[in-house]
Amino acid sequence: MARKKHEEEHENHERWLVSYADFITLLFAFFVVMYAISQVNEGKYKILADSLINAFGKEPVSTAPVIVQPGGQGAQQSAPPKITLQKPRSNEALRREKERMTDMARDIMQVLAPLVQEGKVRVTQTSVGVNVEINANVLFAPGDAKVSKESEETLIAIARVLKNDDHAIQIEGHTDNTQINTSVFPSNWELSAVRASTVARLFNNQGIADLRLTAVGHGSNQAVASNDTPEGRLRNRRVDVMILSRLAEQATEVPFAEEGGKAVQPIQPKPAP
Repeated sequence: MARKKHEEEHENHERWLVSYADFITLLFAFFVVMYAISQVNEGKYKILADSLINAFGKEPVSTAPVIVQPGGQGAQQSAPPKITLQKPRSNEALRREKERMTDMARDIMQVLAPLVQEGKVRVTQTSVGVNVEINANVLFAPGDAKVSKESEETLIAIARVLKNDDHAIQIEGHTDNTQINTSVFPSNWELSAVRASTVARLFNNQGIADLRLTAVGHGSNQAVASNDTPEGRLRNRRVDVMILSRLAEQATEVPFAEEGGKAVQPIQPKPAP
């Protein structure tokens, strides 16, 4: 039986076109993907950020889109972030606040009129608020932080003016530069701090909310007169009752500092292990 002659296959010299077409398709798809990710959709980005928050239970460090800059600049945020502290108040609101603080200062001066006339109490008003400077000798014995019965009446009179108000109150204790070293007060730090705390506690007992009160001891660091004379040291031994105004709560935008024309980016905290 005669064998069937095997027909020789024809060689296809255009087989490379298949691989070339696949390569072109992949290259096209690559550029499409690169173009798509370079166009950030803020709406979809916000949805993604919210999903990550729900999944990990943490706020993202920044929700500003990151754009890759050409020329080896690296990743930068689209714009330097700014921190808005608070919305500005209107001029009318500021005027009413200033008038309210002035009325409060007058009320305090009226109830402490004898001590004001003797120079033992000074009432001043600035943009920070109203400051009532009380000579420490009016309230405390030398080297002591216990308020006498007579001195309580002075503080109670001030507390009655401030009781129905809602401004924050900062009480600061000050001393002269004469060093103290006792079993109760090892230094002027302790003496000034305990005196401020004593006044704050008395105010609280008179109905002023403790959330409004802050007690600070400065020791001899904030002298208002020279410690070289007895009169100056007497002036420096004092307690300041500061009623803090809201005038300082104006809006302030804090931009990040710039170095060499580039905005300094915030340091990104490392993720917890």
